[in-house]
Formats: sequence, structure tokens, C-alpha cells
Amino acid sequence: MDRRALLGLAAPAVALVATTARASDSSSNGAQETYIRLPMVTATILRPDGRRGVLSVETGVDVPDAALRTRAQQSLPRLRAAYNMAAQRVANTLRGGAAPDVAMLSRELQTATDNVLGRAGATVLLGTVMAV
Repeated sequence: MDRRALLGLAAPAVALVATTARASDSSSNGAQETYIRLPMVTATILRPDGRRGVLSVETGVDVPDAALRTRAQQSLPRLRAAYNMAAQRVANTLRGGAAPDVAMLSRELQTATDNVLGRAGATVLLGTVMAV
């Protein structure tokens, strides 16, 4: 096979892949542009045998308002600190071996979010909540 013919086919193939990638990014970009994922939040708990354990919570924030989303992105360190304090408050209420109260955790994190951002409008989304 002639190498020049193969190279001639490579340029249109690369252009087609780039166009397809841009089209798929623009179609899925609208669904993800309001969501901000935060690192895992952890807190120390006491296990039934008296040893220390960890409460781990996956968090994210959905902010539909563009101005508030910008403020949330600029306040990520403060949000992480507030989430860690809220998780530790919830972890302090756990009895040894009990499952974490996800409703209380959600309320605490939402309150922390509203306080850090200065107003309501951002929704805290929880992923996995695990006490080990």
C-alpha cells in the first residue's frame, strides 16, 4: 500500500474525530455545567470496640445560578472546611456501631453551604455515606 495514500486518509479522519468530540462535548456540557464536585469529606468516629473509625461522605453542589456558581467555585476551600466541621458534628452524635443519620448530615451540609455562600440557591448532593 502506498504510504502517501494512507497519510492522505489520516487528515480527514482526525478532523472527523475532532468534530465528533466537540459535538459530544456541547451536548453533554449543559447537564454538567451547574454541578461542582468536591473532594470526599471525612470525620473521626468512635467504633463499638473503642477504636477510632472514619465517616466518609462524597459531596457535590448543584448551583443553577451562574453568579452564585462563580461564588461557589471561588469559595471551595471555605466550603470544604465547613463541610468537614459539619461532618464532624454529625460524627460526634453517632453511637458506636450506629449508622449515620443521612437526613441530619444533609441538613447540616445544606446549612453550611447557605452560610458560606451568603444565600440559598445551591443544593448539596450526597453520594456515598460510609462509617467504617
